[in-house]
Amino acid sequence: MAPDPTPAEGARGWRTPFAALALMAVANAFAFSTWNALHTNYAVDVIGFGGEQQGILHTLREIPGFLAFAAVFLLLIMREQTLGILSVLTIGVGVAITGFFPSALGFYATTVVKSLGFHYYETVAQSLALQWFDKKTAPSRLGRIYSLASMSTIAAYGLLFVTWKWFGLDYVWAFLGGGLVAIAIGLFVWLTFPRFENGVIQRKHLVLRRRYWLYYALTFISGARRQIFIIFAVLMMVQKFGYSVSDMTMLLLGNALFTTVIAPRLGRFIEIWGERRSTIIEHVGLMIVFAAYALVADPWIAAMLYMLDNAFFSMSIAHRTYFQKIGDPEDMAPTAGVAFSINHIAAVFIPIPLGLLWDVHYTWVFWIGTGIAALGLAISFLVPRDPARGNEVAWPAAALRTATETP
Repeated sequence: MAPDPTPAEGARGWRTPFAALALMAVANAFAFSTWNALHTNYAVDVIGFGGEQQGILHTLREIPGFLAFAAVFLLLIMREQTLGILSVLTIGVGVAITGFFPSALGFYATTVVKSLGFHYYETVAQSLALQWFDKKTAPSRLGRIYSLASMSTIAAYGLLFVTWKWFGLDYVWAFLGGGLVAIAIGLFVWLTFPRFENGVIQRKHLVLRRRYWLYYALTFISGARRQIFIIFAVLMMVQKFGYSVSDMTMLLLGNALFTTVIAPRLGRFIEIWGERRSTIIEHVGLMIVFAAYALVADPWIAAMLYMLDNAFFSMSIAHRTYFQKIGDPEDMAPTAGVAFSINHIAAVFIPIPLGLLWDVHYTWVFWIGTGIAALGLAISFLVPRDPARGNEVAWPAAALRTATETP
């Protein structure tokens, strides 16, 4: 990076904060998508994992996310932008070396390295976006970044499908290629973009505030239901419906195409309709999807549900912009780390028991997911129509009193 800092708001040309975040998102998505497309088949076909081993793997994978609060301490020795780039390089290395360690312990270890880069990148990316983007346009800009990341996912899945189906690519080269692409993009951002100055100096210690409790609750619920989607929806495709590597790649490719189209529109939807309506719609949709997972018997319907599930995840943009509106500007970085740790409390403790439950009867896992989404719906009604500092929670009693006092 260039030695002289550049104000984030005054950046001109193509080397803008948006472009830097977009490129890092593309790199992160390419490496993660390569791993995501392969890891279930790799675990089942090469290493022989069952539900219990999958639970252990994903518990270990989420530990770095649980420890994401420690990112704020790294900011004592480096800038957020630097930490973001180093995180992209780390996920690239973790994915690149996965195929060279085809054993349970090797897969666990490389997954932790990959996860360390992924979660610290996500923590920093959220913080920087909320600092660099204007509150009025943040949802649509985040939606555009989601869309660009999905295009990267499409490229990863497309290359995997072609090389796997027609050129007989094996796991070693597939993982290696996905990781090297992320490393190359990370180095490009490091060498070509200036250091952007943030408008507000961030606190360099942990921040937990009582008035942020609703954001913490939304984040916790999001982490719990996300694990069911990441682990068990994919496991259902492979174990129940017999999806092969090429089948999973095509499913994920279709999912990425859908996200590319819908994510910018969802961002715009949040700008127009607000965080309250968006979070309510998100959780109603998730309840329907999880209940349908438990009942579905057709692989094509299951694939459609999977894509809808991911689309509702894109609506979690509303959680971030809700906090952007209620939070102190200097709390963006420390709260991003704390939020990711809260998000991963459930992620650390859910996979193993649900993995054991999966081996008894898989539908129970999805009924639990329906209950989690219902809890999320209940707290979504507490999001104010116009969130701001001092207006963090819409208590039902206060709303009723306001309505009765209105002439």
